[in-house]
Amino acid sequence: MQPETKQAYQEKVKAQLDKLNAQIDQMKAQAAVAKADAQIDYHEMIEDLTSKRDAAQAKLDEISKASEDAWKDLKVGFESAWNELDAAFKNAMNKFQ
Repeated sequence: MQPETKQAYQEKVKAQLDKLNAQIDQMKAQAAVAKADAQIDYHEMIEDLTSKRDAAQAKLDEISKASEDAWKDLKVGFESAWNELDAAFKNAMNKFQ
């Protein structure tokens, strides 16, 4: 199996972030029509998800600026940020389903 290239990795994680952004937008729409007490919970979770998403995006930006040799070292940081974001998102989805 060929090693993953920087460009292929960036495209894969950008697609994951784009999908998550669409899901966050969907949560915002649900929050807008939720009852007042649920809106507070939605907004808190959306803020948390947005913060974690921004951290993952920042790590992806670091990867895009890194050299072909150095990007693999940054991949570990992105994977960690992504795992936090993914866990928070799954938790939020479970709470509001």
